[in-house]
Formats: sequence, structure tokens, C-alpha cells
Amino acid sequence: MSNFLTAKWENIIMVNYAIDPNILQNYIPKGVEIDTFNGKTYVSLVGFMFKNTSIFNIPIPLLGTFEEINLRFYVKRIVNGKIRKGVVFINETVPYKIVALLANFLYKEHYISIPTKSKIQEYSDYKNLKFEWKKDNHWNYISLKANTQAQKIEVNTIEEFIYEHYFGYTKVDNETTLEYEILHPSWQTNTVLEAKIQCNFASMYGNDFEVLSYMNPENVMIAKGSNIAVKWKRNKI
Repeated sequence: MSNFLTAKWENIIMVNYAIDPNILQNYIPKGVEIDTFNGKTYVSLVGFMFKNTSIFNIPIPLLGTFEEINLRFYVKRIVNGKIRKGVVFINETVPYKIVALLANFLYKEHYISIPTKSKIQEYSDYKNLKFEWKKDNHWNYISLKANTQAQKIEVNTIEEFIYEHYFGYTKVDNETTLEYEILHPSWQTNTVLEAKIQCNFASMYGNDFEVLSYMNPENVMIAKGSNIAVKWKRNKI
């Protein structure tokens, strides 16, 4: 029972904002510190497709494919002289209540369940994607156009910083942090040609993040994705 969850993640969109790190102080789990790139602190609005989901190697065919939207930021932890790069989720959004309840119960994450939908059109040289989620009777969305030519993530780039994180950290309370591992290969990316974002950040994530509604993202990225596995083991730190 080494893997809690296996799935395929596809078309992983990252809308990245550089923000004042003081905004995140109340959300930082004990035992980790904010990770930065070129001196900047980032939060990412993320949209992607969750497919072929299995829990403890048991497929869930009726609920196994869905959109996920989340807001996350980046942290690091030093263990035996080595840096573990990880993410902390402010919120994770899925359309199915049972998925949210299970994730919150089993590993203390911060899932909610609200309506979502997506539209993905792929052509020979470009693709159009739109992820939508409904909160307070309002549809928020991430919409973009990207080319279909895949490219490797280069070292020491913002793409590497955003995508190459293989640990998750959950703030259970002020004294308890859970660390878990996420396994996947290094992803390939596509060049984003156009992007549009409409999100009521205060409604979705609280007043601390309202400022994002008035900011332009520093960049928008998309990765092709791959099969992933989330380890069952949780380390309390």
C-alpha cells in the first residue's frame, strides 16, 4: 500500500503571480520556508485534467476523470543537507463531493467541491483549452491557446522552479505539518500563445488573496503532464 493515489495529469496550466511574501505567513506549515525564484515569491493558479484515477490501486471509473483547480505556493525543507522542494495548497477544487471528502479525511488537505467544466480542442499545431469553475453563482475561468510542439524544461528557469516540485506539505495546525511525496517524470511544456484569466480570488480563496484579482500574472505556462503517483506515507514534521 505504498501509493495512495495514481492518475494521469494532463494539460497542467500554471498562472503565476509574484506577490508580497507577507501575505503567505499564516499559511506556511511548520518546518518549511518559502522558496523563491530570483528573489520573488510566487503563487500559482492551477488548472488541469485528472484522468484514470485509482485509490489504493482500485479504479474509480465513474469519478475518475475530472477538472482540478487549485491555488498553491512554493516552499522548501532541508533534510540531511539536501533541499526538498515542495508546494503548499491554499485550496484544491474538484467537482465531486466524495473525492473532496476522501482527500480531506485521509490526508488533511483543503479540498472543496463545486461545479467545474472544461473544453479542450487539439489540432495539428495548436490547442485551445478552457477550465471553468463556479463559485457564488459566478463562473471563473482560465483560457489559453498554446502550440503543440513539446519542449523539455531547462534547468535554472522559471519553468523548472514552478513545475519541478515533488513534495507536498499540509498545515494541519500551527504545530503539525504532514509531508508527502509526489512521483512523476520531468514534464514537457508547450509555448503559450494567448491567455485570459477571470477569477474572483477573494470569493475563492479569501480576502488575503483579493489582491490577485487586480494583478497581471508574470507568466502563464502549460505542461503536457504524465502518469503520477501520490505516496500514502505521511511524515509528521
